[in-house]
Amino acid sequence: MATACPTDRVFIGAFPDAGISRDIADLGWHLRDVHGLTGRPLKARHVHSTLWHIYDGFFAPPPELIDGVTRRLASVEMPAFRVSFNRAMSFRNGAFVLCGDDGVAGLEMLHEQLKSALIVERMALVASSFTPHVTLLRDRRFVPAHEIIPPIEWEVTEVVLVHSLLGRTTHRHLARVPLTRRCDAPRDQGQGV
Repeated sequence: MATACPTDRVFIGAFPDAGISRDIADLGWHLRDVHGLTGRPLKARHVHSTLWHIYDGFFAPPPELIDGVTRRLASVEMPAFRVSFNRAMSFRNGAFVLCGDDGVAGLEMLHEQLKSALIVERMALVASSFTPHVTLLRDRRFVPAHEIIPPIEWEVTEVVLVHSLLGRTTHRHLARVPLTRRCDAPRDQGQGV
């Protein structure tokens, strides 16, 4: 008897702006042709780097889970940072991805911040390992790592909580939480002095 596949996923991601997303999608098509791949590249609006996997299931995530994760995300204290992906390669699972060297250190630090915020509350699935990447497409053919010139870069200023409808190419952005600095001055709440 075949095991049913989940229909709904919730994850936290870092998304580039629309222009960089289009550049990454175009790069996916270009590298597909260069390497003779047949997988279909992601649509520009779906391009992201997954930071943390929250939920897989057969129904929409419960509102209390979304509320709890959103509250915990607001507790993450990290400044905005620049990310840089300078290599393309295949993973063993068939994903053809962009990866980086030192340019992805900010994503690694943010992943650890999310771990501290979420795992203690048991609000996320435990990741056995984390390799910052951006998936371009999926393909059975293996492509060894090679350099991308110029690298793909963007400023990560927020994290996005996403509900993905698996197999239906739909992402619903549930919450956007800006990255903050510990030294930020308290914001004026509009109250008189």
